[in-house]
Amino acid sequence: MSTVHCNSPRDALARLETMTLMAGMELPISAIRQQIASALHLIVHQNRLRDGSRRITSVTEVQRMEGEGIVLQDLFVFKRHGIDKEGKVVGEHTATGVRPLFMDILEAEGYQLSADIFMPLS
Repeated sequence: MSTVHCNSPRDALARLETMTLMAGMELPISAIRQQIASALHLIVHQNRLRDGSRRITSVTEVQRMEGEGIVLQDLFVFKRHGIDKEGKVVGEHTATGVRPLFMDILEAEGYQLSADIFMPLS
């Protein structure tokens, strides 16, 4: 587990690539991306909202390499509905309906999650 300052899950990957290049590693960018894609399963992105609060705004799976890029898939997102009377952001976390590819790994380790948690609320 680690922390990286970024503006989005995609930006987090770009910043990891940049930090690797700044370390003087003489690796091609495709090798760096492959290492990142194979090392990460999830990116949990937190934003500071307009009311000053911090919220998890997305839980994104790092799925695989496809061509020269890393494929990301949002599993959960924060949907903003507006601002309440006190000026606080109102919203809810919702599933996108995608079951993560790494669930087999979790289940093999003995973690059982109901498939329902990945289903969007109607």
